Amino acid sequence: MADKYVGLIALELNGVELDVTSFSPTENTGRSRVATMNRQGRATGSAKGLTTYDLEIEVVIPKSGEPNWGAMVDAKVTIYPQDGGDLRETYTGVSLVTKSSRYQVEGEARRTLSCFALNYYTE
Repeated sequence: MADKYVGLIALELNGVELDVTSFSPTENTGRSRVATMNRQGRATGSAKGLTTYDLEIEVVIPKSGEPNWGAMVDAKVTIYPQDGGDLRETYTGVSLVTKSSRYQVEGEARRTLSCFALNYYTE
């Protein structure tokens, strides 16, 4: 079977590669239906909205040299496939909203970063 799908990704934050265990971007188009009073008794159109980008990034906690997550404002996050795929995805204007930690009996300690981005593009 041929390689058809993207496998592992690498993630860079302002040019520094991070050890990421999970990355979940969400794009919200902001579109909404417009409810009107009409004979059909249903919505007949939609309104354009503002597109927003929410990112959930899970990173392992290093023993030393952890970035100051609270200072993450207007950052640039780039993800690219490690297997040589041709699409790089970049989010700019990334700011931290919440940071949480998770410790468990087996496995490494992790931080979950909830962020938003102002712009998204592919390269």
